[in-house]
Amino acid sequence: MLEPSREALVSELISSLQKIQLRLGYIPQEAIRWLAEEMHLSEQDIYGVATFYKNFRFTAPGKHQVKMCMGTACFVQGGESLLSATTERLGVEPGKTTEDGRYSLERVACLGCCALAPVSVVDEEIHGKMNQRKMSRLFVQIDKKDREEKKGKSK
Repeated sequence: MLEPSREALVSELISSLQKIQLRLGYIPQEAIRWLAEEMHLSEQDIYGVATFYKNFRFTAPGKHQVKMCMGTACFVQGGESLLSATTERLGVEPGKTTEDGRYSLERVACLGCCALAPVSVVDEEIHGKMNQRKMSRLFVQIDKKDREEKKGKSK
């Protein structure tokens, strides 16, 4: 029986990691352990491949996912200061989730909406021509909606 080539194995591994993340939102330690057993690889091999690619995450995403574009147009239009203000407001660095699990903050290279710079994506909704005031209002709306949902569930 022929052994699969390294390229085929890596391709299968990446595909499996993508499926796990799509289903769970991230790749937990238990999934890495399981995948290592299934594919007859070490956990270190799997981490080596997974950490090479920026799109894999190893912590559960927050209820609300915030992506801040740092592409050239967004950066020039104030994206960096918007990211700093958002980092300060949420109390979490890019790539992390708030302690309460409500928000994940991501720094992305480009969202492809350069004409709307600076751009952020919150819960898969694009927000263009952003500034600190608009971002603050957006968080107030999200917080209000979350309180209303919580209130509705407690009845």
